[in-house]
Amino acid sequence: MVHKVCEFYKKTYLISPRLSKRDRFGIFSKIENICLEIINLSITASLEAKVNKFPFLNSARIKIEMLKRFFRIAYELDIINQKLYIELELDLQEISKMVNGWIKYLR
Repeated sequence: MVHKVCEFYKKTYLISPRLSKRDRFGIFSKIENICLEIINLSITASLEAKVNKFPFLNSARIKIEMLKRFFRIAYELDIINQKLYIELELDLQEISKMVNGWIKYLR
């Protein structure tokens, strides 16, 4: 999962230079920060003992849902095109499934 999240961040990071200054330092700044938080949470969860993983995974799950919403807003505001939005959304759905699978495994 950590690898997939890092690859997702790289895609997101490479989008930023193509955006206007307003969008780059507005919504995309928030998107990048949330991606970095998810990387942090996933690495922490992977290194924690089994009994301590749940809070980190739950936080990551919430932040993934926030990212989905922010990308939807970016698409609706025509900051990103439909093709890119669909690609990013599919990646987020896959990451979300990984996190939810990990959570189910822990229960």
